[in-house]
Amino acid sequence: MRPRTFLKTTMNLIPAILMASVLFAQAPDPAKARQEKEDKQDTQKLPEKEASIIRPDGTTAGGAMAPVDPRSFKVGPEDIIDIKVWREPDLSGVFAIRPDGKITLPLAGEMEVANKSLDEIKEEVVKAYSKYVQRPEVLVGLRQVGSRKYYLVGEVYRPGVYPLVVPTTILEAINGAGGFKEYANKKKIAILRNGHRIKFNYSEVINGKKLEQNIMLETGDHVIVP
Repeated sequence: MRPRTFLKTTMNLIPAILMASVLFAQAPDPAKARQEKEDKQDTQKLPEKEASIIRPDGTTAGGAMAPVDPRSFKVGPEDIIDIKVWREPDLSGVFAIRPDGKITLPLAGEMEVANKSLDEIKEEVVKAYSKYVQRPEVLVGLRQVGSRKYYLVGEVYRPGVYPLVVPTTILEAINGAGGFKEYANKKKIAILRNGHRIKFNYSEVINGKKLEQNIMLETGDHVIVP
C-alpha cells in the first residue's frame, strides 16, 4: 500500500476508533452497577443518628430529629417523637406525648413514655413489637420539643418561646435571639423563675466580672430585656 493511501485510510478510521472508545467508556460496568444497587439498599436501613438545627418553636427543618442526647434527654408531655420500624411503615409514625405521659402505638396500644430517654423508649418499643415482628429494627427520635422551654421577651431581635433542648446560659439565649436592639438596657436584665427575680448585668459579664451571673436556664424561665 502506498504511503499516501495508507495515511488516507488511517485518517478515515480515526473517527470510528474514537466513537468505539466513547461507547466502551459509557458501557455499564456490571460489577459497579451491582455495588451501587447494594449501596442504595444499605441507605434504606435505619440511620444510627439524625440531627438538625432546632427552630425557635421547637421544630426542626425537613422533619429531621432534634439534636439531643438519646441517653440523657427525658421526654415529657407536648414533646413529639418519631418512631420508625424498618420495613414496617404501618407500625411507624409521629406521636405526640399526651398530658398523661403516654402515646398509643399501632397494634401495641398505650405506652408510658414520659420521663424516659429516647434509648429507653426504643427498648420498650422493640419489646412491644417483638410480639408481631421478628427482631424489629427501631429508631426513636425527637421531632419537636414542647415540654422544656424558656421565654425571651423585650429588646432582642427575636423574642419568643425557645426550646430548652441542651444546657443553655443566659448569654447563649441572648445570642440565639439575635442579640440586643439598639436601646436595650444591658445592665438590668432579669430572669423570672418560680416567682423569684434574678438579676443579670450583661455589661459586667462580657467584661469578665461577676461571671456567676451567667446561670443555666431552667424550663419555664422568663428572660426579660428592658
